[in-house]
Amino acid sequence: MTRSMIILGCLSIAGAAALLVQVRSEATAGGVPYTDPAAVSQGAQLYEENCASCHGDALQGEADWRSRDEEGYLPAPPHDASGHTWHHPDEQLIAITTQGTEAIVGNGYRSRMIGFGDSLSSDDILAVLAFIKSTWPQDIIDQHNLINAER
Repeated sequence: MTRSMIILGCLSIAGAAALLVQVRSEATAGGVPYTDPAAVSQGAQLYEENCASCHGDALQGEADWRSRDEEGYLPAPPHDASGHTWHHPDEQLIAITTQGTEAIVGNGYRSRMIGFGDSLSSDDILAVLAFIKSTWPQDIIDQHNLINAER
């Protein structure tokens, strides 16, 4: 076997692995459809109706979102690239959005983030998350896809 054949074989394996990571990460947790224009458009509308009052109309979150307020609650974090939303896998984001932060974190953790599972369908929640993810720069999307692939 020649050296060039070995290199070509390694490149083929690497390409296949990269494709598998992409497909697997997009399919995680029902597949947040951030590349589907219809889902993103629906998600933008639902975000405006259900999320923007706390998380901001430009996904910027509330001021000083890392510091607890006088009642012990953390303000709503941003969902843009400056926040930590993208640090969590899709399945966790779906669970938090569906059930609320307190239900997911447990152990007496207090949060004003309610669950939307009674007012939004699973597809609606996926659309909101698709809208949010579609606003991130490609390098953040790539990192988020890797987080999903590790799950």
